[in-house]
Amino acid sequence: MDSSVAPLGPEIRDSFVEVPGGSVFVRRWGLGESGARSPIILLHDSLGSVEQWREFPAALAQATAREVVAYDRLGFGKSTQRTGRPSLDFITEETETFFPAIQHALGITRFVLLGHSVGGAMAVLIAASQSDACDAVVTEAAQASVEPRTLAGIRAAKVQFDTPEQFEKIAKWHGEKARWVLDAWTEVWLSPEFCSWSIDQHLGKVRRPVLAIHGDLDEYGSAEFPRRIASGVSGPSELALLERCGHVPHRERQEEVLRLISSFLTRHAIDASASLVSNHRRKRP
Repeated sequence: MDSSVAPLGPEIRDSFVEVPGGSVFVRRWGLGESGARSPIILLHDSLGSVEQWREFPAALAQATAREVVAYDRLGFGKSTQRTGRPSLDFITEETETFFPAIQHALGITRFVLLGHSVGGAMAVLIAASQSDACDAVVTEAAQASVEPRTLAGIRAAKVQFDTPEQFEKIAKWHGEKARWVLDAWTEVWLSPEFCSWSIDQHLGKVRRPVLAIHGDLDEYGSAEFPRRIASGVSGPSELALLERCGHVPHRERQEEVLRLISSFLTRHAIDASASLVSNHRRKRP
């Protein structure tokens, strides 16, 4: 065989899943290659979509030898367009309504969660509500509450995306949904009624291993967020604060993030038949 030929990446399969209010776009990497290992389900950020994960899911599938699954939340990417603004309880609604519908349609009984930004908060709530099905959680640049830094970053982004050339960067991924996507983020998070939101009441219900990854230059949240997550969960937890890194570690420091996640899952022997014995392990400092 010609050694100059690059190895093939994991198999990719696309589909649509019906949920209340429409259909969501789903992409799976490495279907059938993970054996007994539970798949990693990716939860995107406030402006995110499946396509915006770029090459990371394929690399993650190869690094962990697991299937990786990502979906566009309703109103984002290739999923059904929405008209009304999300409610202040949109994170809980994703946890209780949309995620279970997708999980059931795909036949996924056990899973590992990896959530970026607000997707990290969603991962915490899902793990808290499905402790028997969730094998582990990775939060990346996740918000744990609404900090002044969070609001300042969103206000700055709102001004930035007000220019046509910057707004086009959102439209590239979301098409005619772009305005809804931007407003769904900025107007909900900047609402005075949302300022008291936090994930604190859910953290203690998370019994499975948690890895909290955060950049020290994250413009939407301080290092207090991952510390709060790691110290608040009931199961084993690890914290990785990346130096000179902003809000998108999986893009800015992809290789390091892949190593962190792969090592974390290996240390905790996470697989589809994992027992609850690991719940009683001592937390890492």
